[in-house]
Amino acid sequence: MKTLLFTGDSITDAGRSRDVEFLSGSSYATLAASEVCFEHPGEFRIYNRGVSGNRIVDLYARLKVDLINLRPDYLSILIGVNDVWHELAWRNGVAADKFERVYDMLLGEVRAELPETKILILEPFVLPGTATKSENDPAAWRCFSAEVPLRAAAARRVAEKHGATFVPLQKKLDEALERAESSYWLVDGVHPNFAGNELIKREWIAAFNRIL
Repeated sequence: MKTLLFTGDSITDAGRSRDVEFLSGSSYATLAASEVCFEHPGEFRIYNRGVSGNRIVDLYARLKVDLINLRPDYLSILIGVNDVWHELAWRNGVAADKFERVYDMLLGEVRAELPETKILILEPFVLPGTATKSENDPAAWRCFSAEVPLRAAAARRVAEKHGATFVPLQKKLDEALERAESSYWLVDGVHPNFAGNELIKREWIAAFNRIL
C-alpha cells in the first residue's frame, strides 16, 4: 500500500482529528484523498498533517516526526500565507528570502531521506477578504498582495530545484472572481470554503494524475 501525505497550515488542517486518520478535516486534502481512494481502492494510506498557524519554519521543525517518519510515497505541501500574515499580526513572520532558504532545506532533507518520494508543491495564494483587507488597516492588502506572491515564486523555484511538481493556484482563483466574489471562494481571503476547496482539489488531482 502506498502512502499519501498532505501537510501545511490551516488550509490543509481544516479541523482534522488528531486521533482518527480518516477524520481528515474539511479541506481540499479530504476531497482529493476521497477521489484518490475511490479511483484506486485499497492502494493508498492517507495522512493529513496540516497544522493551523504553521509557517515554513514550523513545518521544518516537525519535518522528522510528521513527514520523514511517515515515509510517504507521495507528499503534498501547501505553506506560505502565514509567513506573511504572522508578520502583520504579531511581527513574527518569515521574510521571503528566509522562506526560500528553509523550504530549500526542507525539500533537500526529504530528497536525502526519501529519494523516491513524489512531491507536489502547492502555490500559496491570497484574495481580498476580511482577513486580508481591512478598513481599519488599508495597508494590510498591499502587504498581502505584494508578499504572498514572493513566497509563491520561492515555492516554484524550490519545486523546480528539487524535481517536485508545482501546482499553480493563484491564477485559477483570480479567474474564479469572474464567476463569483472573493468570499465565495475564500471565506476571509485566505481559507477556502466549499467552492474554494473544490477548485484546489481539481488542480491537485490534475497534477497528481500526471505523476501517478
